[in-house]
Amino acid sequence: MSLIPFLIAAVVLAITPGPAIAYVVARTVAGGRAEGLASCLGTGIGGLLHVFAAAAGLSLLIAQSAVAFSLLKYLGAAYLVYLGVRMLLRKEAPATIAAVPSRGARRALVDGVMVEVLNVKTALFFLAFLPQFVAPGAAAVSQLVLLGCICVTLNTLVDVAVVFAAHRLLKSGAARAARARLMTRASGVTMLGLGAFLALARREA
Repeated sequence: MSLIPFLIAAVVLAITPGPAIAYVVARTVAGGRAEGLASCLGTGIGGLLHVFAAAAGLSLLIAQSAVAFSLLKYLGAAYLVYLGVRMLLRKEAPATIAAVPSRGARRALVDGVMVEVLNVKTALFFLAFLPQFVAPGAAAVSQLVLLGCICVTLNTLVDVAVVFAAHRLLKSGAARAARARLMTRASGVTMLGLGAFLALARREA
């Protein structure tokens, strides 16, 4: 098992902005640090589900089946677009985080799981990325699960750091309302873009 090259690649991938980071920022804007952290837990759980799916061969089925791939792809895209539209349609950003309409930490957690589970790119990523660092043999599946868990942990730690950074930014200075508005709009546009990219992603032969 090539652990050092894997860790280098996993860290680089963890700090690269993606759907999870966009989602946790949006949830932090909407409901503060509590909802942001709950969404981090949700995306982490969703990532772990992809790891075990890859280990069980479900990701291979998605990659090989046009129907399964298309269904999961468009469901994920539609969900991201839905979240993005909700962000963009918000009329105003309140002056304080506490005044922002919130759906609660429990719903943020569930939404986080959904965002990650419905991201077909995550399934294909684990299928294509992790086996490169796994030694063939009887222990290949356990190695894949271990590397996948490390990858999800790194991603979640980055998401948590993003939540604290976003929360601090919103609390500091007199321009917190303008910052909240900007972050909301940026998160909404990012989610729409990610949804469109996911919907247009072509299945490799």
